[in-house]
Amino acid sequence: MESPTSTVRHRTRRLAAALVAAAVALPLCSGAMPSAQADPGDNARFARLNDQIEKLDKAYGGDLAKLKDAQHDAKQALGRARNLQNELEGARGLVAQLAATQYMTGSTDPTVSVIAAEDPSQLLANYSLASHIAQNKAARVQQIKKLVADQEKARAEAQQKTKDLEKHIQDLVRQKSRIRNLVKKYKPQSPSVGMGGVTPRMLNVKNTIDREMGPFPTIGCVRSTGDPQDHGTGHACDFMVTTGGQMATGNAQSLGDRTAAYAIAHASKLGIKYIIWRQRIYDMRSPGWDPMSNRGGVTANHYDHVHISVF
Repeated sequence: MESPTSTVRHRTRRLAAALVAAAVALPLCSGAMPSAQADPGDNARFARLNDQIEKLDKAYGGDLAKLKDAQHDAKQALGRARNLQNELEGARGLVAQLAATQYMTGSTDPTVSVIAAEDPSQLLANYSLASHIAQNKAARVQQIKKLVADQEKARAEAQQKTKDLEKHIQDLVRQKSRIRNLVKKYKPQSPSVGMGGVTPRMLNVKNTIDREMGPFPTIGCVRSTGDPQDHGTGHACDFMVTTGGQMATGNAQSLGDRTAAYAIAHASKLGIKYIIWRQRIYDMRSPGWDPMSNRGGVTANHYDHVHISVF
């Protein structure tokens, strides 16, 4: 026949064993729980979507407010899922470790030693202590069960938010052509001088080039000083890519190259007569780039602006 102390010890060991089983079985209580290395809400997918957002921002002319709002929601949901997963892993590990220690050693935990005391006079107090410990452990197990459910809910929310973000991006990609046209139409316009007396054809070329290639530091059209050539009659504009007579390099030179190439490609449609850029001239009446003589300076040699004349 077992002694009261032996009975309490056996009950304590059975309690510990039950806690081990509960801690191990927790993932089954609310669906399979992801491991510590899992990706709650699919962070890798979210990172790929962020790359797409950066590209769309550049392609569509700046901050896409609605898209950024969806991006923020997805990021917050992913953060909640990660935090809950970390808390859940820590809680499960703590309970499982404590229960396993009690079960395997029977005495490592101080409370087990107290419960297993040989003094019969302490039996009732020890039994009450064992009940108290059991209640606390059971409450902790219930907390972990709730963490499992909360983490699964947060994970599902994060995945849904990521899907919503993906849909926003897909919608924007499908509307790419329409949005680009809007961006061109309403993007900042280049400051312009000498617009009084410009011909309608030159005005159309100026507006088209600015919309498609600009903005430029400035666009200058009608003037009568120096060697005005077509500027004097309103048939030419200078599309400046630098200011202060600075030689165009890097991005500025690239802008000039693209502007000249666009003017050549659309010359027939726009009525362009010739283009001058970087001490060369491209005359539509005799196509091809031809060198020009040195006129003595950066601006005079057209190294800081693209000159476009119309018929």
